[in-house]
Amino acid sequence: MTSVLYDAPGPRAKQRNVVLTIVFFVLLAVFLWWIWRTMDDKGQLKWALWEPFTTSQAWTTYLLPGLANTMKAAALSMVIALPLGAALGIGRMSDHRWVRVPAGVVVEFFRSIPVLLLMLFAAAFYVSSTDISSEDRPLYAVVTGLVLYNAAVLAEIVRAGILSLPRGQQEAALAIGLRKGQTMTNILLPQAVTAMLPAIVSQLVVIVKDTALGGVMLGFPELLNSRSTLAANYANVVASFIVVAVIFIVINFAITSFASWLEGRLRRGKKSTGVVLGPATVAGTEATGAGGTI
Repeated sequence: MTSVLYDAPGPRAKQRNVVLTIVFFVLLAVFLWWIWRTMDDKGQLKWALWEPFTTSQAWTTYLLPGLANTMKAAALSMVIALPLGAALGIGRMSDHRWVRVPAGVVVEFFRSIPVLLLMLFAAAFYVSSTDISSEDRPLYAVVTGLVLYNAAVLAEIVRAGILSLPRGQQEAALAIGLRKGQTMTNILLPQAVTAMLPAIVSQLVVIVKDTALGGVMLGFPELLNSRSTLAANYANVVASFIVVAVIFIVINFAITSFASWLEGRLRRGKKSTGVVLGPATVAGTEATGAGGTI
C-alpha cells in the first residue's frame, strides 16, 4: 500500500522504526537523568530553593505583576500590529504605485532591523521628544518596537496568504462586478485567514517572548525582569529560571491550542453541507433557466 507522499513501510522498516523509537526514549531518559543528577550535585534541588514558589508572597510580589506587564505589552502589540500588518500587506498588492511602493519600503525597512534596536530607538525618541514619564517610557518603547517589527512581518504573512489563493477567486469576483476593494474584503481575506492563521499565531508567540528584551535592555518590569529581583531576594537563580520558563511554555501552549481550535472551527464552517441535488431539482433549475427567469 502506498500513500500520496510516501510508500507504506514494510516489516523491516517497521522494526527499524520501533528500534529507533526505543533508542530515542532511552537516550532522552539518560539525558534527563544526567540533568537531574547534575542539579542534585550542585544543590539546586534543595527544598529551600523551591519553597518560595509555594507561598503567595513570591507570586503576588514578583511573578504575577511581571506576568501582567508581559501580557499587557504583548496584548497592546498584537492589537496594533495585526491591523497595521494587514493594511501594509494589502497596500503592497495595490494597483496604485503611490500606495504599493511606500508600503513595500516600510515593510522591508522595519523587517530588516532587529526588534531590540527598534526598542532602543523608540526609548531614545521618547526621552528626547516626548513628555512621557520615566515609569511609562519602557512600556511605550517595548510596544513601539514590537509593533513596528511584527507589523512588517505580519504584512508579508498576509500578502503570502492572499497570493496563495487560486487566481480564479479574484477573476470570478471581478466578473460579477465587484470592485477590487470589495473582492479583497469579501472574497479573498475571509478565505486567506484560515491559511494565514498558523503563521500569525507563530508570530504572536514571538511577540510574547520578545517582551523579555525590554526587561533586559530597558528595565521594563516584565516577567523575566521580575524573576531577577525574586532570585536576588531568595538566592534561587536556577529554580526561578525554570519556573519562568514553565510559565512561558504554558502561555504559548495556550495560545497555540486556542489557534488550533479556531482553525479547525473555521475549516469546518467552510465545508460544504454535502447535500446531493436530485434529478427533479436539477430538471426544475434547467427549466427555469430555459424559460428566461434566470
